[in-house]
Amino acid sequence: MGVGIRTADKGDHETVTSLLDRAFDDDPVSVWVFPEAAHRRTMHPRLMAAFVDIVLAQGRIDITDDGAACALWLSVPGEEGEEAADDGPARLRAALDPDNERIELVGRLTGEAHPAGRAHEYLWLIAVAPDRQGAGLGTALLRSVLDRCDREGVPAYLEASNPRSRALYERLGFVLRGPAVDLPDGPPLWPMWRDPQDEGSPIRVHGGSAGEGPVLP
Repeated sequence: MGVGIRTADKGDHETVTSLLDRAFDDDPVSVWVFPEAAHRRTMHPRLMAAFVDIVLAQGRIDITDDGAACALWLSVPGEEGEEAADDGPARLRAALDPDNERIELVGRLTGEAHPAGRAHEYLWLIAVAPDRQGAGLGTALLRSVLDRCDREGVPAYLEASNPRSRALYERLGFVLRGPAVDLPDGPPLWPMWRDPQDEGSPIRVHGGSAGEGPVLP
């Protein structure tokens, strides 16, 4: 049976925010950004809500019909506005948690590693409800976009934040692009790039699902 997928809108804001919060609460990067558990429980949902706001305004959110999984995508042009890219992490920090420099730092470090000069689809976040992981929902979300990328000849990019997700992305045709982004005293993030695949080289998936994705732009 196929997985029903639709494009989320403003009416899905609360559902998507809650899903991201639950899926990423114990993610290595989320824990690094908010190391104190009590503070994380207060601020993490607000950070996820801010991500939803940004992507609803600038990109696209795909969500399964049952609301159990979602993927946040941005279409990155070949040439981005440098000023906007530089200001984004600082503005996010100022709006959410001004004393927390890690919110800004992770955005700046991943921004420096982000490839430029070629238009691509950027997977900002992908999340599957904890009780639905392993059912192939994340893979279905990814394939719906990657199949289109293949048809249109468009690359895709992401940062993997744990070895499990990295292995899944590799099965979907992503390869490491440069060294890992090392957060100070924190976990690595692996930049991964996927060139469009020819029809004669189909994506090969051997089960599994995506439970998480990159945490900050």
